[in-house]
Amino acid sequence: MTRAVENSSVLSTRRGKLVLALLCSIGFLDFMDAVIVNVALPSMQHQLGFSEQGLQWVATGYLLTYGGFMLLGGRAADLVGRRRVLVAGVVVFALASLVGGFATTAELLVGARIVQGAGAALMMPAALSLVTTSFKEGTDRHRALGAWGGMIGAASASGVLLGGVLTEYFGWRSVLLINPIICVLLLVAIYGLLPDDRRSASRASFDLPGAALGTGGMLLLVYAIVEAPHTGWDSLSTIARFAGAVGLLVAFVVNEHRSRNPLMPLSIFRVRGLAAADATQLIAIAGFMSMFFFLSLYMQNVLGYSALRTGIVYLPVTMGVGVGALVATKLILLVGTRPLIVGGSVVASVGVFLLSGLPVDGDYVTDLLPGMMVMSVGLGSVMVSVTNAANAGVPADKAGLAASLLNSSQQLGGAFGLAVLTTVATSYTTGLLATGTAPPEALASGFSRALLASSIAILVAAVIGLGTYNTRSNDAPM
Repeated sequence: MTRAVENSSVLSTRRGKLVLALLCSIGFLDFMDAVIVNVALPSMQHQLGFSEQGLQWVATGYLLTYGGFMLLGGRAADLVGRRRVLVAGVVVFALASLVGGFATTAELLVGARIVQGAGAALMMPAALSLVTTSFKEGTDRHRALGAWGGMIGAASASGVLLGGVLTEYFGWRSVLLINPIICVLLLVAIYGLLPDDRRSASRASFDLPGAALGTGGMLLLVYAIVEAPHTGWDSLSTIARFAGAVGLLVAFVVNEHRSRNPLMPLSIFRVRGLAAADATQLIAIAGFMSMFFFLSLYMQNVLGYSALRTGIVYLPVTMGVGVGALVATKLILLVGTRPLIVGGSVVASVGVFLLSGLPVDGDYVTDLLPGMMVMSVGLGSVMVSVTNAANAGVPADKAGLAASLLNSSQQLGGAFGLAVLTTVATSYTTGLLATGTAPPEALASGFSRALLASSIAILVAAVIGLGTYNTRSNDAPM
């Protein structure tokens, strides 16, 4: 009884609050960086001479290694030590950001973003696993994961806002050069607040064949997804890439089954509801990430908004996500995660559907704000409830692995959604242009079609969410 009272009060202590704030800040930085460059892309293209196809690699290069190395980063956190992996990720992320911020060629900037993604792949699962292991009692962990889930949703909108402000006043380089400053502050806090856990983890052996097969398979899969819109989904090169990725991942599963010390112990999938929660996250993020991407393009390329104005427009979305996350955090203890996953997805889907009727001369108050606010509340609810469901009942020695699986589904979903829905928008716009439709109207129609597909994807996530186990705590699914 004494131990339960002691553990339950961790989050109420000053140190507990600081630890949670630190870990959520790390997650916020990682996820925000996936979207913060979107507003700055036109400036990067103008100054560094990017081609249209090359420009997309500023964003997708980050997603490639972020998703590809996530599994390796998560398991390394379990085996080598969470603080050690977290520090390594922060250092890599900071150095890559510094190189990217001073890049003088398109190739150097893309290379820096690729390395930056690898650093993020070390940071994100290490930070999330520290959330689940630092707050062990049901109520504490539930609240901590609620804060983490709300942070993910808020980072999407805040990234666009901050990117717009920085690009407008300080130039595109500032969206990268701000990272090293933040990372220095994070390193000071990490060493001051987090215990060194490397001794207990360093004795474990490492599955090198599994690391090579798993990382290689994930890298090739993400690469195949992001390149498919340009080479064609039915082209020989696309089919070969997907076949190669499937082959590597099948070999990875076989290796994990036979290995004495697997990189990904398959027993992790015995945790009830884990696979369904990850699948829900994958499909939901495919819709959400695409929605932010196409909505930003619509505001800048059709309505003529500046980078700053585009960023400011997302400020109410950040507030809506916060409200949705706060309400969901309180309701989980009463109704469990499943109703909030399903209900939040339905609400968000309705919001994106409202946005899909974008006119060429759209008005912010009447055409954008209502759908954005409805979507944001649903987004906050989904992120909090899925994060709780995906970490419920996970053993402490596999917390990093569970975190990497959830975050991998997030990155794969984002890459897949953008790849598929970019094809949808581009093909529809091209068809309209061929019939003589004015470019602004053709663009708006293409974006509308992509947003409609985004709303359908989020609705599909609600259906998948019905298969998750309903849990009111983080100790065991019900």
